[in-house]
Amino acid sequence: MFTMPLLNRLLMGSLFLLAAIVTASGQTGPEPPSAYSIATPRPISPAEGTTTPSARITQRQNPYLGSVPTPTTGTRLTLSLQDAIARGLRFNLGLIESTQASADVRAERLRSLSLLLPQVSAHGRQAWEDISFAEIGLKLPSTPGVPQLPPTTGGYGYQDARLRLTQSVYDAALRNQYRAQNNAEQASVLDARDARDVVVFAVGVAYMQVMASSARLATAQAQLTSARELDQQVADDVKAEVSPEIDSLRAQVERQSAEQRVTNAGNQLEKDKLALARIIGLSVEQEFVTTDVFAHGPLTALSYESAKAEALQLRADLASAMVGVNAAEYALRAKQSQRLPSVSVNANYGGAGTNVGNFNTVYAVYADISLPIYTGGRIRADIQQAQAGLARRQAEYEDLKGRVAYDVRVAWLDVSASESSVKVAERNQALAQRELKQSQDRYSNGVTNYLEVVQAQETVAAANENYIQSLFSFNVATIALARAMGNTDATVQQLLGDK
Repeated sequence: MFTMPLLNRLLMGSLFLLAAIVTASGQTGPEPPSAYSIATPRPISPAEGTTTPSARITQRQNPYLGSVPTPTTGTRLTLSLQDAIARGLRFNLGLIESTQASADVRAERLRSLSLLLPQVSAHGRQAWEDISFAEIGLKLPSTPGVPQLPPTTGGYGYQDARLRLTQSVYDAALRNQYRAQNNAEQASVLDARDARDVVVFAVGVAYMQVMASSARLATAQAQLTSARELDQQVADDVKAEVSPEIDSLRAQVERQSAEQRVTNAGNQLEKDKLALARIIGLSVEQEFVTTDVFAHGPLTALSYESAKAEALQLRADLASAMVGVNAAEYALRAKQSQRLPSVSVNANYGGAGTNVGNFNTVYAVYADISLPIYTGGRIRADIQQAQAGLARRQAEYEDLKGRVAYDVRVAWLDVSASESSVKVAERNQALAQRELKQSQDRYSNGVTNYLEVVQAQETVAAANENYIQSLFSFNVATIALARAMGNTDATVQQLLGDK
């Protein structure tokens, strides 16, 4: 007999075991990626780190920040924006992966086409057999005086060599499946074109970042030269007892601050050049300099309405989504066509005999008609799945149209705002230079102390930084507008070519 404590322990153990079984049965793996999802590359920021949290994770998350680096040439290269874009379109990792994905889809289309084409194969056979008459149900009636069949035929051999042909005459499912794969291939080609646009955007932004850092370094070097001259002037005035010693201390602090700004600007320039090199396929040891300098110029030959119209017409990702909808429609027709009969022809021709020298001509021709009668709901499930995929593709296409309009609108607003900022920064820069000149003159004439000169120098530094940042924002907004309009490499050249 079981005691109550023992029964309680057994009951609790059974409950724990049942709970573990239910928990284990409820665990599922990650859902596979949908076959109907639209992989649309979006514009990215090339200024993001490439080693955080890890290089492999970043490579998978954003392959457009990487490339296949080429060996170092040993000489300093000169790169224009068009040169950098050309290198990016050749060596960028994101574009390489997109091109290979397009090749995979092309292989799927060829596989679907092969099912519609004749299948010819050669077959040869060397056989040894011993057939049992009883096994195949062959026997003679037991009649007195009539000899009976032996148990088997006895061992014998023969050879058979034939060419076999199989041809699908009518199969609506296979035909629609091929049309779906054909549209999928067109969509993959358009995706590769869109990947080119992303590469051009990434290269353009990285190139503009290098230009901005170069301008900051040049400005910092000019400020350092001015600070050294003023430091020497103040030191002479202090030595001549014209100015107090505190002015010399302020001048030394300003000179050292200018030296630190030069160091920081040079360091940032080298890091930005490394980011550009990683995108366009240059080795991190390769030395290069950028040659293009873009001035500010309004986009007078373009309006928002024309930019939006061009985007709806030229955006490769939008065209890819439309072709994807067509592919989903044909995929639905293919699933629905499984309920229709299919007709195929099979034939073989060759020779058979005990050996090659005693071959006799043999052949067979026959037609097959297949009509599904009951499939256990498999066809209905396939149709429902295809209908869901089509609805998803249609919704994604409509959403992408809105995204394209959003991209153009945001880029146009950024261009307008940054253009106004550049104009204000230009005026502020000129005013700050005049203020500095007057402060230096007032100090030289003994009207004011050096503190006013230091404040004027800081105002000039801030005005220069505002101008550089405003011009960088304007150029990046222009490239973003070209990306939003589509056909980015040609549009960038059109929008920036006259600057």
